[in-house]
Amino acid sequence: MLLHASIYKVFLKTINEQPNPCHKISKPLLIPSISSHLTSPAMLSSSTKLLCTPNFTFTKNPNPQLPFPPKPLFINHHKPLIRCARTTRSKRTGKSRYPSEKRKLKSIQQTQTQIDKFKGFWRLFKLYVSVDSDPGKDSLDVSDALLQEVAKVLEFPVASMLPPEAFTVLRKSFDARKSQKEPKFVYTVELDVEKLLNLEPRTWDFISRLEPKIGVVEHTPHERVVGDLVSVIHDNKKSSQDRIQGDNGHGSLPSCSKFPVTKRSRIAVVGSGPAGLFASLVLAEFGVDVTLIERGQPVEKRGRDIGALVVRKILQSESNFCFGEGGAGTWSDGKLVTRIGRNSGSVLSVMKTLVRFGAPESILIDGKPHLGTDRLIPLLRNFRQHLQDLGVNIRFGTRVDDLIVENGQVVGVNVSDSSGRLQFCSEKLGFDAVVLAVGHSARDVYQMLLSHNMELIPKDFAVGLRVEHPQELINTIQYSKLANEVRNGRGKIPVADYKVVDYVQGDDNNVPVTSQRSCYSFCMCPGGQVVVTSINPSELCINGMSFSRRASKWANAALAVTVSPKDFIALNFHGPLAGVEFQREFEQRAATMGGGNFVVPVQTVKDFMNNRLSGKILIHFTFLTTRCSSIPSSSYRLGVKAANLHELFPNHITEALQHSISAFDQELPGFISNDALLHGVETRTSSPVQIPRNANTFESKSLGGLYPVGEGAGYAGGIVSAAVDGMYAGFALAKRLGLYDDDVESVFGRPQSSGFVKY
Repeated sequence: MLLHASIYKVFLKTINEQPNPCHKISKPLLIPSISSHLTSPAMLSSSTKLLCTPNFTFTKNPNPQLPFPPKPLFINHHKPLIRCARTTRSKRTGKSRYPSEKRKLKSIQQTQTQIDKFKGFWRLFKLYVSVDSDPGKDSLDVSDALLQEVAKVLEFPVASMLPPEAFTVLRKSFDARKSQKEPKFVYTVELDVEKLLNLEPRTWDFISRLEPKIGVVEHTPHERVVGDLVSVIHDNKKSSQDRIQGDNGHGSLPSCSKFPVTKRSRIAVVGSGPAGLFASLVLAEFGVDVTLIERGQPVEKRGRDIGALVVRKILQSESNFCFGEGGAGTWSDGKLVTRIGRNSGSVLSVMKTLVRFGAPESILIDGKPHLGTDRLIPLLRNFRQHLQDLGVNIRFGTRVDDLIVENGQVVGVNVSDSSGRLQFCSEKLGFDAVVLAVGHSARDVYQMLLSHNMELIPKDFAVGLRVEHPQELINTIQYSKLANEVRNGRGKIPVADYKVVDYVQGDDNNVPVTSQRSCYSFCMCPGGQVVVTSINPSELCINGMSFSRRASKWANAALAVTVSPKDFIALNFHGPLAGVEFQREFEQRAATMGGGNFVVPVQTVKDFMNNRLSGKILIHFTFLTTRCSSIPSSSYRLGVKAANLHELFPNHITEALQHSISAFDQELPGFISNDALLHGVETRTSSPVQIPRNANTFESKSLGGLYPVGEGAGYAGGIVSAAVDGMYAGFALAKRLGLYDDDVESVFGRPQSSGFVKY
């Protein structure tokens, strides 16, 4: 198969000018005159195949001056063809698509779909209102300034003619990023088309010109209504009852009804944190006989026990910042932010359930919703009363010591008195199933599970230090001239917070640790205080908390570095509970450095960066202060002591903290300051283990009848994600008991992934 020389020169020039030697030929390069130089019609067919096949790889002519290549150009069908990487790249589909690809695909689909612009709802995103024009962070109404921004999107000439009743604020947040010319409030607004046209018919022409654009203007044919959990279950029971009555032709329920009237299933829920409370709520609403077992005390008694710890240093091992009604999140900032989908049906239902029990409706709209301890306490009381009205038996001060297992199936629990009041040694309680919703500090429960040969998997978490700054400094860094508008949480703009992350490449070849780890701010508490979360006097760990107004003069956040099982092995900790031993090691070191009695070792950020001790030993109490110029004041009320925190962690963790703090100072100039104080140690950012379970039924893979849920089981990382996990587990168990036959995903969407989810 020979080509004419002149034509072949043109062909070689075309190929050699291609930037990629693996260039894919998408169109034939043959011209009609070439066919006369082919030896036969059969060769014409093969030549066309040669030049058009996408599997063929062209090689540049090593000597373009020669009219012909050194070897004849032919296809060897016995040798594998080399495909260009660009040709073999597979197209991403489903979950593997990047978020930008998903948005583009959604935009294309919505554009191609014929929509009725005059029915349903339009959502308007990214509506910016200046601080001067906005009523402030506490106002959730449709203001005149917001109507002006809506009018710009609709291209409506007179904003004052738009009826506020036709619009609903779905989301409101405050954007003070440096990329903005000035800090502004950002709104997402929903437009009810039918209501707007009824109130102002002259908007018809402007609605007709609206075009959907993902992330800016979107159309939904129906309003998505997800009620609170109680309403959802009541509606489901009513619709199921209506179907049964329709099938039988009369109002009485058959004996095989989904709602048995004889023996009720008996379920134990261990732990009254968010996961346990929401699992109990679902099961009780479906008519299950639920017993809620909590080792700690109700919030009223728990508050008094915490007060005794803070004032007199009296630690109640079963009623403290970690154990008790509401879980560890009760005495914290009460953050309701989550990474499992703020707009998902499950999260919306959890948020509306909290509103039902006393949370302000602002949490449904606020871009960074939080409650604060002062609002969580009455909310939990209302939640408890509702459960008791449903017949839930709540046993406070009762610790689960063991599971009763028969033939690989959990049939009950052994409990004992943890309050010291009832003074019973042990009691056996029989149940049809047990929901295990303990927190990440229930280390004795992990040990008990191992005695039943249950599989526990050590997992990644994070450890570090809690940094504290004056809140005024953080306000100034974030808001600049607008810092005065904060006014201790009572001004127009929210108290400033921050969220920072840094990725550190490891270079210590002597330690078998991961090559890359992240350091990030965790549980940032603006206007808060540092508190002790120890459950043992010989161990010291801390956390942050704040009240709803966030009016404290301090801001604190954990600076946490990720650790993995490789880090545990480096310190000679092995087995399923290696992460627990890893935590305990540094908590004991911190207690020793502080001198005991819950005194926290501290070091200024500047001294930590320079590896030098922050002055002389200092004991600092709220009622008695020994001044030292090199140590700023701390919100921690049990006393602080100057120490070199470089002696706390291994070098690779300390260096990661130093590297990240330097990076954070670049992002937040002033982060490294004389007033910034580091407190040690924070280790309980999440559970150190995960209990394997079935992804669909939520049942343990090791023991039948056991349902591990929430943060302690390794499937959540905060109030909302734990509540969602408990809620799904409740529905799964109700379905197993024959009390629920619908698809829960059709109501709430798919449950969160089985891996660890940060708050």
